[in-house]
Amino acid sequence: MNNRSSVEIFTEWDIVAARQLGRNEAKNSGFGTVDQARITTAISELARNIYLYAGKGKIEIERLETDGMKGMTIIASDEGPGIPDLRRVMEDGFSTSGGLGAGMPGVKRLMDDFKVESEVGKGTTITATKWLR
Repeated sequence: MNNRSSVEIFTEWDIVAARQLGRNEAKNSGFGTVDQARITTAISELARNIYLYAGKGKIEIERLETDGMKGMTIIASDEGPGIPDLRRVMEDGFSTSGGLGAGMPGVKRLMDDFKVESEVGKGTTITATKWLR
């Protein structure tokens, strides 16, 4: 069973819509309130990065059921400038926007699986999965 829904990210209100969709999908998938909050926070960080750095993109949410395991995958994609130094971006405290620098490393910690694909000048796709315990 694969169910996928998405929110296009153009404005700050789209970040809110992506968060709400993620929380609803997490709840409907059987995640408890703590994991719902983790998933929602991860979506918020990824959507905000799209808005701040790429200007536009998409958050896709896919409910998974494979080999008796249930989970949720978040795919954040854009056609923005890409990430020139991925290693640096994944360091705690690194920020190009003046924030706390917890975004990408924080998302990695909140989720069970995390993968970044980025090409300078072409964009970035981040895939993060949370499995139901």
